[in-house]
Amino acid sequence: MEIQELLPIGTVVLLKNAEKRLMIFGVKQTSLDGKEEEYDYIGVMYPEGYMGGEYQFLFNHSDISTVFYTGYEDDERKDFIDRLSQHYKEI
Repeated sequence: MEIQELLPIGTVVLLKNAEKRLMIFGVKQTSLDGKEEEYDYIGVMYPEGYMGGEYQFLFNHSDISTVFYTGYEDDERKDFIDRLSQHYKEI
């Protein structure tokens, strides 16, 4: 998946084989379980929101089955995505 295709923060999705929707609150996250795997997104349950670290979910774009709502996008987000894309091209 291309960096430019990342969904914005605030997007509400349903993952494949899931019953509960998630709201994306971060992109390009690294797991902290010692494996240091990178994921496209981190989300919290919707509509509950943040309820503690044990209720945060790392997932990839390919895990999404349905997008219910697309979050806010503006020039600041566009600049962020451009910088992020450049960073990944350099590494």
